[in-house]
Amino acid sequence: MAAIFGHGNPLATPVGQLIEQATDGLHATENWALYMEVCDVINETDEGPKDAVRAFRKRLSQNVGKNYTAVMYCLTCMESCVKNCGRRFHIQVANKDFLHDLIKIIGPKNDPPQVVQEKILSIIQTWADAFRGNAELKEVEKVYQELKQKGIEFPMTDLDNLAPIHTPARSVPESEQSHARSGSTRGAPPPGVVRGPSPAEPGATTLPAAGG
Repeated sequence: MAAIFGHGNPLATPVGQLIEQATDGLHATENWALYMEVCDVINETDEGPKDAVRAFRKRLSQNVGKNYTAVMYCLTCMESCVKNCGRRFHIQVANKDFLHDLIKIIGPKNDPPQVVQEKILSIIQTWADAFRGNAELKEVEKVYQELKQKGIEFPMTDLDNLAPIHTPARSVPESEQSHARSGSTRGAPPPGVVRGPSPAEPGATTLPAAGG
């Protein structure tokens, strides 16, 4: 019933409520425990991935031009979901409309702080590298190339030295996934730590840690 009532308001769904809490600009710092809860709900529910992206879009639109602390928390939470959730969530973030929403944030109309601009460009660049060659996620690479052709300068990122990336098409052996899960915790990981893939998402992608 929650999904029915939450259809009109992305923040009324179970994952939407968590995302709203996790991205509250009043937090003194990133709330990694809540970020991990968001990942769990995405992985464990059928509507989780779609509802989560709708909630992220809502939170970004609410705070752009008003509260860039909340925007940064939203971007960081979103990154953690890409790192800890699998194909179902990746397909949602690789949506053309969602990617264009991200690009609009860094447009001259909003003129966000430099740290926000670099964060979004880094996200697009990292996802483009991670999803390259995956037909389902090709929109990210397309948007990345379009921005480069327009002369957009991306942050200096040594992609070759980032942590290994495992896309659904190149998933790690189940034995490695099980080992990663057995060593994971529900605590608040620092930005460099990524939990192992959830059992509900055997093809989860492990991406490198984000730059703050």
